[in-house]
Amino acid sequence: MAKREEPRDLIRRGDLSSNPAGVLTFCGLRPLDTLLQYHLLAGSGEALLTKAGISTIAADSAFQPGIAVIDRLKLPLPHLVLLVMSAGATLKQIYWLVGLSRENFGAGAAVGVTLFNTVLNTANTMFFLASATSAVNGPSFPGVSSLGAYQVVGAAVYVLGILLETCSEYQRKAFKDDPANEGNVMRTGLWSLARHINYGGYVLWRGAYALAAWGLPGLVLLAGFQARDFATRGVPVLDEYCSKRYGEQWASFKRDVKWVLIPGVY
Repeated sequence: MAKREEPRDLIRRGDLSSNPAGVLTFCGLRPLDTLLQYHLLAGSGEALLTKAGISTIAADSAFQPGIAVIDRLKLPLPHLVLLVMSAGATLKQIYWLVGLSRENFGAGAAVGVTLFNTVLNTANTMFFLASATSAVNGPSFPGVSSLGAYQVVGAAVYVLGILLETCSEYQRKAFKDDPANEGNVMRTGLWSLARHINYGGYVLWRGAYALAAWGLPGLVLLAGFQARDFATRGVPVLDEYCSKRYGEQWASFKRDVKWVLIPGVY
């Protein structure tokens, strides 16, 4: 009988040693995703789809707000929204690694996380550019002519998710940096709302990114996939680690805070 494979964690829980190779690998590779998404959105993605016989959306004129760095991109506003989402995710994850995380993150994990994000973001971009699946063909948003409802709502939820993930992780770091909290479970602030509130924030922005790219199917598939991954892999791994480290404290935390990822949802 085959041995059951245990859920895998990319972070070496409890290992607070530095790993310069992992940090340099991640900080060097991760921005390449945003560069790739820009080239796809700027025309190469459309060319690839056309060669494959797939019709593409009709792009509006470039959004030119008079801000040099944006004007030089020469992207329509819906395209720019997707590019900003890619860049925001890159910056957030680099900040997490160099400014918030205390545990060992190896080069292998850096490559894996980079590839994972690049694959998902590229899929979002290509679905967005294909006319049959693009969110730009969805419903309009009242009072906004240049963006559809999926882009507007997706952008708002994306910002909420990024802030929720980042702020919760910042709160946890501040808590752990205080020697008085040594050996205690973080259960104040945003962590009083859900036991893995940072994971919930990730689910929100990842789903919102797909919503802005290819509408409701993207939202359901990406948010559902990510939530299931956390529920079956990320949360059980972390729950086992915390149970061993904190014992009754963690059991009490689980009894008091019933929501796992998103308050009122799961």
